[in-house]
Amino acid sequence: MELGQAFMIALFTLLALNATIIRAFVPPQEPQQPQQSLPPPTEILSLRIYPIKSCRGFSVPSALLLKTGLDLDRNWMFIDASTRKFLTIRQLSKMTLIDTSLSPDDDTLTISIRNHADARISIPAHPSRDWLEAHTTLRSVDIWGTSTDAWEYAPNLTAPFSEFFAKDVRLVYKGPTPRILRGNGAPEHLGRTEATKFADLAPVQPAQGRGEKEISIERFRPNIVVRGSVPWAEDSWKTLRIASTSKVSEEKTEKAGELVLDVAARCARCLVPNVDPDTAEKHKRQPWDMLMKYRVVDEGITYKPCFGMLCVPREEGRIEVGMSLEVTEVTGDHRYIKGM
Repeated sequence: MELGQAFMIALFTLLALNATIIRAFVPPQEPQQPQQSLPPPTEILSLRIYPIKSCRGFSVPSALLLKTGLDLDRNWMFIDASTRKFLTIRQLSKMTLIDTSLSPDDDTLTISIRNHADARISIPAHPSRDWLEAHTTLRSVDIWGTSTDAWEYAPNLTAPFSEFFAKDVRLVYKGPTPRILRGNGAPEHLGRTEATKFADLAPVQPAQGRGEKEISIERFRPNIVVRGSVPWAEDSWKTLRIASTSKVSEEKTEKAGELVLDVAARCARCLVPNVDPDTAEKHKRQPWDMLMKYRVVDEGITYKPCFGMLCVPREEGRIEVGMSLEVTEVTGDHRYIKGM
């Protein structure tokens, strides 16, 4: 089936933690008016972490939700060694062939290149300040035209990746200086100051998933996948609550805890979803063209389609597959504010 034909995928709603939730993406239909009634609760189906910006991630049964995103998510990125600027699938589609895996036994992150057995490195997943000072160099890097600090690993460590990309690159780990949210997540709009690691605008992406045979959910790089309901219902979401439940008896179920996230804005999409995550091949038109036909729905950004929502968490805590996600407040006033 051609990418331009009707397809099903998971539809996003960025939970800024900035997060993104993906919900069921269905064939084009008329945009719905914002719903003012609260939708029924849904369920978290899977959790995905992407340690290195634009590289492949992995699924976990549970994760620590931090205000900067899921633990480990987008904590690393590759940069151009000469310009000091960050690299993404936008410039190098082959980045989707870089795999990551976590060893919980020794808290080690392994980075490898698909189909290159000899290209593999392992580094601490939660490096201490002492380890970083002994093995890396704290330097400045550029991400979306803004300078931030990062711990740079030695050139010999990243040599296999420089060869693979045919470009001199370096691997960096986010430095200690907070990278304050911009756009709709900026303090003057959000009402408080929050930060993220190397995510573009929102570090966590929850997604509502149903059928995804022609276009996989992986193209949209979600962190949280939840069960889908009404297509595009997330356009009106304002406040979300992730709650765990525990069964006390056949007649009684109790909430064991909850985390609240503010939905800041719609998520404007670039051409990254056009890249097949399994082959790194980039389609010239789809799914971008299809999204542009009926998802240019935000007055604040009329040159990109919107697919999901950007959110910011109020608290930190552990989330697990099977937890409930509830919409506690809706709005019809979302308007995208450029943040990069």
